[in-house]
Amino acid sequence: MLGPHAPVATPEQLAAAREAREAYRGGLVAPTSGVAHGLVQANLIAVPRDWAFETLLFAQRNPKSCPVLEVVEPSADGRVEPRLAPGADLRTDIPAYRVWRDGELVEEVADATAAWAEQPLVAFLIGCSFTFEAGLADAGIPIRHQELGTNVPMYRTARQCEPAGRLSGELVVSMRPIPADRVADAVAISGRFPAVHGAPVHIGDPGSLGIADLGAPDFGDAPEVREGEVPVFWACGVTPQAAIMASRPPFAITHAPGHMMVLDVPDAAYAA
Repeated sequence: MLGPHAPVATPEQLAAAREAREAYRGGLVAPTSGVAHGLVQANLIAVPRDWAFETLLFAQRNPKSCPVLEVVEPSADGRVEPRLAPGADLRTDIPAYRVWRDGELVEEVADATAAWAEQPLVAFLIGCSFTFEAGLADAGIPIRHQELGTNVPMYRTARQCEPAGRLSGELVVSMRPIPADRVADAVAISGRFPAVHGAPVHIGDPGSLGIADLGAPDFGDAPEVREGEVPVFWACGVTPQAAIMASRPPFAITHAPGHMMVLDVPDAAYAA
């Protein structure tokens, strides 16, 4: 929960966020890493009302991977407007959405309005590690997927989340190759943002997480790890999608991995 004295975005930042959302509403599909530098981005999971409590409980029991920034219900006119981005609409302003039925991915769309109209849904905005990438970049730490214009690699792990009612599943992590002499800096910078996953959950050997092949991520694009770099893994807001696949709720809508909701809140508002 943001307090009354939380930092606010600059006019330039707000303009960048609104320009991005308008582009996504207009049909642009692209990963959002690096978009609207210095502003918070969020993962999305929207579920039927009778799954909402368990989803909230799952997030509460797994705060590292599922830090809830806001819970949103539709307004009387059907809009799904987050308080963290006034004037936005969760159904249209994310670059790409995934529609799930009985735990199976059935389609990926650029506009979720039609799917959202099928039944009342409760939406959860979950903190995203793209938020603290601004701090890494400002400190001169390379963000490889931004350099290459690719999506961040994400992996399902062997670590099980704490279940909540009907919801269970494994932890998903994102990975960024970090120069060995900057790993401590990356840990310190990301650790200042617990509301967007915070410090890494693992550094080094991917096999310790049950990841058999670093070059074959479950979501996103294959990474490029260069000489002298160490793979660093952060908890990821795609974890609820792994829970959907494992627990098979009848219906859900999520963001497509790497395609986030850009909010109007500066990173500093969530700095510990």
